[in-house]
Amino acid sequence: MTHESLTRYAWLSIAAALATILLKGLAWWLTGSVGLLSDALESFVNLAGAIVTLLMLGVAALPEDDNHAFGHTKAEYFASGFEGVLILLAAAAIAVAATDRLIHPQPLQQVGAGLAVSVVASLINFGVARVLLRAGRRYHSIALEADAHHLMTDVWTSAGVLVGVAAVAATGWQWLDPLLALAVAANIVWTGWKLLHRSAEGLMDAALPAEQHQVVVQVLERHRGDGLDYHALRTRQAGARQFVSVHVLVPGAWTVARGHDLAERIEVEIRDLLPRATVTTHIEPLEDAASWHDVGLDRQPQPVAKDTTS
Repeated sequence: MTHESLTRYAWLSIAAALATILLKGLAWWLTGSVGLLSDALESFVNLAGAIVTLLMLGVAALPEDDNHAFGHTKAEYFASGFEGVLILLAAAAIAVAATDRLIHPQPLQQVGAGLAVSVVASLINFGVARVLLRAGRRYHSIALEADAHHLMTDVWTSAGVLVGVAAVAATGWQWLDPLLALAVAANIVWTGWKLLHRSAEGLMDAALPAEQHQVVVQVLERHRGDGLDYHALRTRQAGARQFVSVHVLVPGAWTVARGHDLAERIEVEIRDLLPRATVTTHIEPLEDAASWHDVGLDRQPQPVAKDTTS
């Protein structure tokens, strides 16, 4: 998938955010509902997140260079992390507005028209979120997936606000509206925290999911019968890319060509099952004790045996 093709989804998200800001802002202006105001504020977060997603997709698509030999795909984590921070800020703003409204309640106006406008905005978000989620999963874009999940959270948040406004209209209990706005703020905090945690995990080189890690292990286990062993298996996720490295221990009597051919076969089999993976193997002699110490990231130097043949 080309950079231009992926960014069209980010532009779609930007357009949806602008439309929902106008619609939800109109709904708040019509009703005076602080719940609908909180909904409108979150749409500004959607807009900011969509813009950053657009920018980071451009960075992530850049090819590797001398200073970034592993590519730029981690840039997508900055988009989801930035969005998470904005979500937390929006939650704080919503909580302040809701607390003020609890202390100074005000009656809602034109509830029917406001609800109708907000429903239209929610339907736009729902449709765009589904498109982004499918695209994110199909093209393995963390940024698009994060944007989609945030939009879906906005849909459920809007649904809660609409129920609250309708409840106020039906019961006359003005405190229901700001109370629900506080619940919305709490939900937004949880969403923001999850996005920040996911971004941090990616930037910290978290391993591949357990099921994908197991795929690599199964390939290596199948080749134990060929007279080899393995260790120092490491995996990591970097945006849309995956990285796998492993030490393959082969009999010392093997030729370099034979060991290399086996390593190539292992790499191909892993890539067939994990097409987005960059696989690196390191060949070591099975009988050499030093090979078995070559496991950790910080390898402890081993004494070199003296040559007694001379």
